[in-house]
Amino acid sequence: MSQSVTFECVSKSFEHRGRTVPALDDVSLTIDPGDIYAIVGYSGAGKSTLLRTVNALERPTTGSVFVGEKEISSLRGKSLLSARQRIGMVFQQFNLLRSRTVYKNIAYPLRLAGLSESDTIDRVEELLDFVGLSDKALQYPSQLSGGQKQRVGIARALATRPDVLISDEATSALDPETTLEVLDLLKRVNEEYGVTVLMVTHEMDAVREIADKVAVMQSGRVIEEGSASSVFSDPQTGTAKRFVASVLRHRPDPRSLSTIRKVHTGRLVEVRVGDRESNDPFLSRITREHGVDFNIVYGGVSESKDSLFGRLTIELLGAGPDVDATIAALRRATDVEEVAA
Repeated sequence: MSQSVTFECVSKSFEHRGRTVPALDDVSLTIDPGDIYAIVGYSGAGKSTLLRTVNALERPTTGSVFVGEKEISSLRGKSLLSARQRIGMVFQQFNLLRSRTVYKNIAYPLRLAGLSESDTIDRVEELLDFVGLSDKALQYPSQLSGGQKQRVGIARALATRPDVLISDEATSALDPETTLEVLDLLKRVNEEYGVTVLMVTHEMDAVREIADKVAVMQSGRVIEEGSASSVFSDPQTGTAKRFVASVLRHRPDPRSLSTIRKVHTGRLVEVRVGDRESNDPFLSRITREHGVDFNIVYGGVSESKDSLFGRLTIELLGAGPDVDATIAALRRATDVEEVAA
């Protein structure tokens, strides 16, 4: 059964060379049961530290972390070990035991949990089949590709039937094709096992591919939060805009805009497009109503896990008052931003 994850006013500081260094600053977030939730940010933003508080590998200096109704940050000893069995973790560098076969790597947490030999065999075989490695059971990590190693890591993380799976940069060491395969596997984990997935990444393509919601971190704080589609289609902060721009070419950069201006001398506006406009041909309808012509001069439409979104830069051609009226009508239909001359 999936569980929620809640951070309540979480702060974390480290002592370094005689001074206190803040890593997290009053973070409050709620991850709903069954969501795939991404936390993004540049190096040093605090995202991995936040992730490690979920299974108490790091403890908050102040604040609380809950998995379901259980306050993980207050647990010790056997209670903490028991809670950790319900929280799987996938690492960037795989962290497999090199001296053990694939089978024994997956079986390891089951042995620690005291599962019987027959139940361990059944569970490992089920997971090997789930991650597509049934034929690799007796091989060692050194004999596997990076993608196969991460599949073993995911299988091991699922061994004790966790309610929450936390993924710390699980795809950053993989090539693009293998990354997509691992993301597809994480999506299946979420859908077929009903596990809440909390992932830290700096790869916005990964967020776009599978995330339901996303939080953007900077200097230990959450500076933006929302559905993946809303953050991609209408980022509010400079950090979020830079992340989105790294994978999407919906908006012209200054160089592209200069090229556009050499040919298109009319009024330029950026128009948000996507699912919320349904099948209403609002752009052609509104310009026609006001006697204005338009050209699409830049932009694109992309897909997130659950929606289409994008921005188009359009040139409006007509008399000044008619163009003004067109822009006003467009603003009633969608988000519009006029491009400065």
